[in-house]
Amino acid sequence: MKIGQSTDIHRLTKDRPLILGGVKIDHYLGLAGHSDADVLCHVVAEAIIGALGLGDLGNHFPDNDGKYKNISSLMLLNYVKEMMQKHNYVIGNIDALIMIEKPKLANYIKKMKENIANTLSCLASEVNIKATTGEGIGFIGKEEGVVATAVVLLKKKDHE
Repeated sequence: MKIGQSTDIHRLTKDRPLILGGVKIDHYLGLAGHSDADVLCHVVAEAIIGALGLGDLGNHFPDNDGKYKNISSLMLLNYVKEMMQKHNYVIGNIDALIMIEKPKLANYIKKMKENIANTLSCLASEVNIKATTGEGIGFIGKEEGVVATAVVLLKKKDHE
């Protein structure tokens, strides 16, 4: 087994959609970034890359490479799944946290879990996503940015 973890921060802005876990969230602010800026997919992907000992997300998908401009982060996560499979690993489980002041994410989390599980070819029960607010404190509480963290356990693929 291997464990990876990641943390990512993106600024909120008025000129972008808010996409988390591949789900477009109804909100007047979105995340700034080179790709679709899906901070949740980014931390899951980077935690997998870290568990594999392959550096970080920016090593594989640099933000100065035009082919990744506005790309769906679920697509990036799919590329990371291919890396994981090449190294003969599968998901054991994922535990992720999104820190965002608004909007409330409870109604979106099931679909986020399904999107991530489908992309990584694992069970939705192996993906846990939590959300919390900043309680009005700091850049999260003032709706200036969003933070996500993830811990991923990889296990060697069973030979059938």
